[in-house]
Amino acid sequence: MKYKIVILLLVLLVLGLSSAYAGNESRVGTAGALELTIPYGSRGAAMGGAVLSTVTGVESMYWNPAGMASMEGTEVLFTHLPYFADIDVNYVGLASFVEGFGTIGLGAKVVTIGDMNETTEAFPDGTGRVFSPTLSVFNLSYAKVLNANVQFGFNAKFIHESVFDVSASGAAFDFGFIYNPQWNGLSLGIVIKNYGTEMQYSGIGFDREVDNRPLRANSASFELPSSFNLGFGYDFIDEDLNFASFSGTFQSNNFSQDVWNGGFEYVYDSKYSLRAGYNYSDRSDYLYGASFGGGVKIPLGDMNLSMEYTWTQTDVFDNNQYFTFKANF
Repeated sequence: MKYKIVILLLVLLVLGLSSAYAGNESRVGTAGALELTIPYGSRGAAMGGAVLSTVTGVESMYWNPAGMASMEGTEVLFTHLPYFADIDVNYVGLASFVEGFGTIGLGAKVVTIGDMNETTEAFPDGTGRVFSPTLSVFNLSYAKVLNANVQFGFNAKFIHESVFDVSASGAAFDFGFIYNPQWNGLSLGIVIKNYGTEMQYSGIGFDREVDNRPLRANSASFELPSSFNLGFGYDFIDEDLNFASFSGTFQSNNFSQDVWNGGFEYVYDSKYSLRAGYNYSDRSDYLYGASFGGGVKIPLGDMNLSMEYTWTQTDVFDNNQYFTFKANF
């Protein structure tokens, strides 16, 4: 069994590096389905995304699906993010541990762009018709503890984008591991994200009439924003009512330069959390920087309700704010 795990890890590493070396800054803007890169859940965002080896619950389905393997019972999560330029991002997810099988989860992320006026070559000031583009990602996830040290998980994601009379669909997959050596609070994580099919828009919106003949144009296909991610966590305080950890992540993207993330979390009495993080990239137009957040867990009988908030620094646009509600039972 140990040899199989090592072989699978090596295969994932090779796949990840092959896509990583394909990326550079000159390819920025040529990927599609960028809604795949918008996080959900306040904890990971507050820690700068540096939670690959420490994440658990529904939020794992974005950062590292292997994190679901360590959860108990059932968790429901809802996140609302007022994004850039009046764009709203909402996510709802459910994950549940099944004895003897593992943890299974599902969720849906919906990005609403807002109302836009249709313009055409003939009516550059608008036709009077209004449309609302919608970008959706639906995920089905599975995770399992392989042995005392290793957790494995994967996501299968269906992507659908609808812009007026045209749409595009595709599929993407995430594969992740968490390795816990049971040594001084150290943990390691590895994830390949958004490895999937090309997408292409089609529909009646491409129909044109030339010389009284109906024609339909073809749009160019586009790739997904895949990435290879390595991360670690270190619990440097874990005694009495106090817990504190530091974590870091390296992310290599196929359509942009590398990103380095760092995060810190302090938890008191397993109920009150304070978090901070930072994102860094050599990209001259990189938007993100510092992040801060916190949360409170409220026990209600056999259920725990959690409310979490995160503020993230964003250049050019308004700073992002995440509002997350969770229920564990």
